[in-house]
Amino acid sequence: MPLIPLAPYVVGALAVFCAGSLAAQDYSISVYSGYQSAPHSNVTGSDPAGAGDFDFTAGWDSKPFAMPPYYGVRGTWWLSERFGLTADFNHTKVYADQETFDKSGFEVLEFTDGLNNLTFGGVWRWPAAWGDKLTPYAGLSAGLIIPHVEVQTTPTAPKTFEYQVAGPSVAWIAGASFEMNERWDVFGEYKGTYSQLNADLEGGGSLRTDIVTNAINLGVAFKF
Repeated sequence: MPLIPLAPYVVGALAVFCAGSLAAQDYSISVYSGYQSAPHSNVTGSDPAGAGDFDFTAGWDSKPFAMPPYYGVRGTWWLSERFGLTADFNHTKVYADQETFDKSGFEVLEFTDGLNNLTFGGVWRWPAAWGDKLTPYAGLSAGLIIPHVEVQTTPTAPKTFEYQVAGPSVAWIAGASFEMNERWDVFGEYKGTYSQLNADLEGGGSLRTDIVTNAINLGVAFKF
């Protein structure tokens, strides 16, 4: 399903979430970046205007520091000292590697303006477990993957180049935050995602793959 530009969609979702948080007077906004990677995945589908039916294993490069870089924005509404609700937008990305192009014959296969995982869920923390300042936490969330699909199966096939709502996504985190003062925390975490991507191709085709990402994040949180 093609999308209008992604930014208004994401900002609107996070704004609705934060409006509820304002009523609670106990929330935080976090931004993070780091190193993200993705293991191989099976790619299947059909492009009647290009390669026809295809089925191959793709290797993925992530290039997290290349433009546009890997990053995330998270809002948390703390319902208690130990549990909160989260809204998380994570700009993950993958590029097919050269071996994949050699094997598949594809001209273009990447999601470099983002796989774009938008998820909602819960986070648990354990204050004072590691001292007064350092707090471990873990979370789980689910939502949608909203990739920018960039696919061309042969040099003469029509190129798909658009945002789509492409399927479900789940994410999980585990890390620890360090309190700098009453307003600011810094944190480090592991974050993983699993997404079932079903993309429409120009010319009436389709492409499906399940993509897992792994990331080590560093970030900062502002507390209200």
